[in-house]
Amino acid sequence: MAVYGAYGHTGRFVVAELAARGYLPVLSGRDTAKLTALADATGYGARPASVDDAAALDRALAGTAAVINCAGPFASTAGPVIEAALRAGIPYLDVAAELEANLDTFAHYADRAREEKAIVVPAMAFFGGLGDLLVTAAMGDWTHADEAHIAYGLSDWHPTAGTRLSGAVSRERRGEYRLRYSGGAWQRRTDAPTTAEWPFPAPMGPRPVVTEFTMADVVTVTDHLSIRDVHTHMAVDAARDVASSGTPTPAATDELGRSDQTFLVDAIVRSGGVERRAVAAGRDIYAVTAPLVVEALERILTGRIRTTGVASAGRIFDAPDFLTALAPHITLNPDA
Repeated sequence: MAVYGAYGHTGRFVVAELAARGYLPVLSGRDTAKLTALADATGYGARPASVDDAAALDRALAGTAAVINCAGPFASTAGPVIEAALRAGIPYLDVAAELEANLDTFAHYADRAREEKAIVVPAMAFFGGLGDLLVTAAMGDWTHADEAHIAYGLSDWHPTAGTRLSGAVSRERRGEYRLRYSGGAWQRRTDAPTTAEWPFPAPMGPRPVVTEFTMADVVTVTDHLSIRDVHTHMAVDAARDVASSGTPTPAATDELGRSDQTFLVDAIVRSGGVERRAVAAGRDIYAVTAPLVVEALERILTGRIRTTGVASAGRIFDAPDFLTALAPHITLNPDA
């Protein structure tokens, strides 16, 4: 299994998760020195490749069963690595949280991937994948809903260097606008989001959130579910953390390399005055991305998928079953 950006913070978690499940990771990325150091430390093969060198990317993916792209900013890496995966005839997954990059993937590759019966799964991570699975599970037998809300109760958010770089690229692309999904369509807004109190379930309890803190979940949910309004909200303290240049990077506090950050993701869907809810709690948003994307990979390789083409987590997988499989990594309470 090729891991592009294997030496990054999230990439290292993904490499470890693949190894724990019995897969042989193939390390790849742009920085030869960092790649070589990781290869020396793990014993896995290293295949350096720049995203502007198609031949090197082809060599990196040669003979692999799939590729997981962990290298941001995904505005730069997603397209070239998807192209290489299509040439190699292997599934592509990424952990992109960038709104614009994910929108680009659906817009640019949906037709081609469908025609080629290829598998492209963007945003298969904490942001994008987990919220989509929760909303899909909460929907149950509903074919449409009036609104969906995903609230992130993060104890804190110490961003990686990759998160900061990806965020800067997204802000540069958006300019003065922010994105919002309402009335069944994307809107470009110049007004500032507001704050409100969100009723997180116990043990977290109510806390203030930045409303319409639009994240990748809005892209993935609206890819396949008929919901008029889809909004994501972020705990105020976490939003301040990620916005501050002085916030440190994550610090490992256990033998797995996880930080002591905790999270609670509260997904609510409403239709005709009826409300359904699904909740997941766990530790370290970067570390939990690894079992999310590797579980997705395993299901693809074993044929437990519902479609091909460019597809989000909730569309391609059985959401309740997938969430149940994450039990060692998250606490799930769909009836909260």
